[in-house]
Order: sequence, then C-alpha cells, then structure tokens
Amino acid sequence: MHLVMDVGNTETVLALFVPGEEGVAGRWRVSTHVPRTPDEYVLLLGALLRSDGYDPGALTRVVLGSVVPSASDVLREAAARLGSAELVVIDASTPLPIVLDVEEPRTVGADRVANTMAASRLFGRDCIVVDLGTATTYDCITADGRFQGGVIAPGVMSGKEWLAARTAKLPPVEFIPPKRVIGKRTESCIHSGIFFTTMDAIAGMIERVRAEWDVADPMVVGTGGFSPLVAKHVAAFDHVDPLLTLIGLELAGAYVAKHSR
Repeated sequence: MHLVMDVGNTETVLALFVPGEEGVAGRWRVSTHVPRTPDEYVLLLGALLRSDGYDPGALTRVVLGSVVPSASDVLREAAARLGSAELVVIDASTPLPIVLDVEEPRTVGADRVANTMAASRLFGRDCIVVDLGTATTYDCITADGRFQGGVIAPGVMSGKEWLAARTAKLPPVEFIPPKRVIGKRTESCIHSGIFFTTMDAIAGMIERVRAEWDVADPMVVGTGGFSPLVAKHVAAFDHVDPLLTLIGLELAGAYVAKHSR
C-alpha cells in the first residue's frame, strides 16, 4: 500500500493507493495550520489508516509533496517512522520524465509538478490544469510533459474572506450557488457578488490563457477541492478530477521508486 500526502497551505490531503486496484482506496483531510510534532503525526496517520481498516505496518511507500516548508520536515520524520515504508519526496528537483520549462524551475511547487506528471500521463493532450484550492493556479502542460508556466491567482474563497475582514456590518455568507444574480437584500447581494464574480474570473482567466498559449485546442482540466462546484458554473472545463494532484504524486512516486533501484 502507498500513502500519498499532498500538503497544501490550508489542508493536507492524504490518499491510500493499493497497487493493482483502480482509484483511491482511502482519503482523509487534516488541517495544515495545526502545529504537530512528528510523534503526533505518527499517531494521527496511524489512527486514520486504522479507522478505515488499514494496517499502517502494511505500507510499502509514502509519497510526500508539500508547498509548506515548515510542515515538510515534520512530515518527513513522521513518514519515515510509519513501518518500513519507503519515503519518496516529490519536488521540483526530483528526477521525473517531465520538463519544467520556466525561468526558475526550482521554484515550481510540488503540486504543479504532480499535476504535470498526471496530466501528461492520463490525457496525452496539451492541457490547462486549473487547480482550485487555497490559491487558484492555471498550469500550461503539453502532451509530452512540459510545464510551460501559468498563473497563480487568489483562491475561490478570497473574496468572501476579504469582505469578512474589511467590513463591519456586512453579514457572512456561504459559498454556494445563489438562486438569482440580482439580490433583494444585503445578504443576497453579497452572496451573488462573491459567487458570480469568482466564477466569471475563472472563466475569463481560462480564456486569456487559451488566447495567449500557442497550442491548438488545449483540454481544460479542473482539480482541487472546489473543482466539482466551479465546473458546474464554468462551461470551459472538459474534465474534472479533484484527485489529480494525488494521482500525480502517486505516479511520480512509482517512477522514482522504479528508477532508483
């Protein structure tokens, strides 16, 4: 069994892959912001696995991809103590069958490395991967696995959080689709403004990337926790897989394990 850990700025997403079986066997989310020691992580990871009936001692590989340096070292130590599992860390320096075709390749985040690995292996087409997490990233990835840059933009919750922080009298609202664009009360006006400006911004950015990137008819792929919701309101998406980054980390881990022997 392989445990894959995608450490994001807000949450750490964990997935269990069983060789020979399709899809994800188990998936969990924990807060990245909560400070934990390696001992606490060992206990937490073990408890999560056991809660779904999996034996931590049966792990053969742990794959770690992180965009949060402060969490990386702690998780490295914890992962190394999960049974006899092999630890594989994925970042921009990892030797993979992809090319980071940008001015500063060492600064590319592990999530974008994983998305490049996954998109090039799964789709075989030029892709714009839109990763909808704490930030929203737009990755230009060629069919042969070249990451050619992209965009990093505020995440879908940014407008909601900005209003909550900067206004005293405006009520908080949920990030769910409103029934109408034109609101009849303050709360519904805010609700509509936050939701639809976010959707329109994502749709507009996809069109800008399409217009500037010199490839014919790229496939638009959505991933990240908000991707199923956003894809219902942005027609540009051709495919949605919230687990794409995790799949990319698993593919990258398998490649490194195979070629390091």
